[in-house]
Amino acid sequence: MFKIAAGGAALGLALAVAGCGTTASEKPVAKAEPVKEIAPGYLAGYLAMGTAPSSLAIVPPPPAPGSAALARDEEAAKAAVAQHGSPRWDLAIKDAELKFPKAAETFSCALGVEVSEQTTPRLYVLLRRTLVDNGLSTYPTKTLYQRARPFTQNGAPICTPAEEAELRKDGSYPSGHTAIGWGWALILAQAAPDKAEAILARGRAFGQSRVVCNVHWLSDTDEGRMMGAATVAKLQSNPDFQADLAAAAAEIVAARAAGKAPTRDCAAEAAALKS
Repeated sequence: MFKIAAGGAALGLALAVAGCGTTASEKPVAKAEPVKEIAPGYLAGYLAMGTAPSSLAIVPPPPAPGSAALARDEEAAKAAVAQHGSPRWDLAIKDAELKFPKAAETFSCALGVEVSEQTTPRLYVLLRRTLVDNGLSTYPTKTLYQRARPFTQNGAPICTPAEEAELRKDGSYPSGHTAIGWGWALILAQAAPDKAEAILARGRAFGQSRVVCNVHWLSDTDEGRMMGAATVAKLQSNPDFQADLAAAAAEIVAARAAGKAPTRDCAAEAAALKS
């Protein structure tokens, strides 16, 4: 589920409509202009409403009953349920968190540096803004099909039980979380190309966490990655995005030079991803 929430009320659904390399510099990074919030805790994205890629033009309908694609989804869901309570399940719980500051840590191990508002402020804003661009890109299709989530079919637990009621009302296809995670991975691979393989692997695992959580089908995550990629491609022509991307790349270099190590337990994360 991706929602923009104020208190307990969801505000995000009504908002949904419809690479070039970066050279890092070790020079001080200029401060960005303040960005307005569209809801408490959520910054406006880079793309104006109505200019994002249309998921309805890109994503096919969800797998049909009786299809080989649906059988693949059901088999993946069954395998995911068996991971309940494992270290991989625990990591999936962390990956479900899209609120900042915790969400900023997601790719810190893959990057090899601390990611925070204090250490990498422009990267922090870049992640917050592209969360909205990528997440909302999935909603035209989610709203049209209102696909039921796997836990409503198999009755097995989910990794975020407090969200169960909202998830039952929020379409499963495609995955907004996966669009966000894959979008972040593509962006961070631009900002730190020497770490691209680790970053992209982490981005793929972030989407798989939604299957592990029993809240998305495998095909939901496949098409979530498609929308993340489409949105990042669209962002390449946005000058504000490009300015923040260049600044983020410089911050990563500076954080490495300053010895700013990730605050997460990276050894435990790596072990969970291998399990």
